[in-house]
Amino acid sequence: MRNILIIGAGRSATSLIQYLLDKSEAEELFITIGDISIQNAQKFTDGHPNGRGILLDVFNEPQRKKAVESSDLVISMLPARYHVDVAKDCIEFGKHLVTASYVSDQMFSLNHKAVAKGLVFMNEIGLDPGIDHMSAMQVIDRIRAKGGKMLLFESFCGGLVAPESDDNLWHYKFTWNPRNVVLAGQGGAAEFIQEGTYKYIPYHRLFRRTEFLDIEGHGRFEAYANRNSLKYRKVYGMEDILTLYRGTIRCVGFSKAWNMFVQLGMTDDEYTIPDSENISYRAFVNLFLPYSPTDSVELKLRHNLKIDQDDLMWGKLVELDIFNPNKKIGIKDATPAQALQRILEDKWTLQKNDKDMIVMYHKFGYELNGEQKQIDSNMVIKGDDQTYTAMAKTVGLPVAIAALKILNEEITTPGVQVPIAKEVYEPILKELEDYGITFNETEVPYMGYNPNNVAG
Repeated sequence: MRNILIIGAGRSATSLIQYLLDKSEAEELFITIGDISIQNAQKFTDGHPNGRGILLDVFNEPQRKKAVESSDLVISMLPARYHVDVAKDCIEFGKHLVTASYVSDQMFSLNHKAVAKGLVFMNEIGLDPGIDHMSAMQVIDRIRAKGGKMLLFESFCGGLVAPESDDNLWHYKFTWNPRNVVLAGQGGAAEFIQEGTYKYIPYHRLFRRTEFLDIEGHGRFEAYANRNSLKYRKVYGMEDILTLYRGTIRCVGFSKAWNMFVQLGMTDDEYTIPDSENISYRAFVNLFLPYSPTDSVELKLRHNLKIDQDDLMWGKLVELDIFNPNKKIGIKDATPAQALQRILEDKWTLQKNDKDMIVMYHKFGYELNGEQKQIDSNMVIKGDDQTYTAMAKTVGLPVAIAALKILNEEITTPGVQVPIAKEVYEPILKELEDYGITFNETEVPYMGYNPNNVAG
């Protein structure tokens, strides 16, 4: 048997684990799932003869090293900041590694050691990053093979609630790590290039500089800019491209409403609130408003945000029950962002039979034989329920497929890498089609950057 160690049994691991267990007999695999919660680790195997769940604390070095040493390949589904210790263990014991996270500087510093040992360290092989890289490079390589020159590349992705499960005014529910949603866009200005001009959007303006996207059969969406699009010029070999923009998709109206929290300061993660565990939702809101001996919290908030009582924005706030004087934050030394997350989780958690939806959309502008052309490509995937989500499917399946192809020596180039090589993306995208993960491509007139297609 070949042993695969999966570290982390969170919400994105369900489809990954199911795929490998389903393949385990034919491929002679034994799957070990390690998690800080033994219950989480064991619930997925459910007595399967080729799988087991173990208690694994990534901070327990002897325990972690023992688990890595006993495997042939490691899949880390941990938060990105914890991958490096696992990667160093993989170097020490000569094990391949697969993650869905962005390549950090610390991870890339291990490249020469991985190459020297002939180890594949495949990163950014989830949804975004992951399927976005592979689907983009497939089209870009095809354009280049015809002699085309890339002029424009825009890429958007979002985890949303499916229309049949959309029952709130925000048209949104958490489909992945809620903390990442609350902190989205922080850590520096969004950077991109449009028509040869560098553009920057600071965080406090990010959610008011959005762009509309129309996807046939699914309606209109909006997108805000991701933090750093410029680095993908080098990744995709497009250093001279005129327009390169990556963004996050939301339903129309979400960003304008979210901007209320940004302007109030509720998404700040830099300081903690005294006695936060005992503060009510209502008192939390009041922390960010001026003192008044007479005005209510509601009145102060409407005045501060310049919204009327019959405004849809006000309805969205009321729906979240943030003025409740009886509900407590319940988190010791919480930052504003952590407190806000706690409030949102009350309303935005997927229920048992809820379905989520992944939307990905690419625009490719290029010149071929003196003509400017454009290809639009989109993928829309719905989940099955609260457990087997579209997010888990689109993150977990590419990870699982890549892991098996590395074990089977179908992917052999060593080193710290992302899935932009043809030997990687072609077979993975082909197999993903068997699971309904496909793209619809349309040739449209070349539009370039359309400044009129902006949502606010």
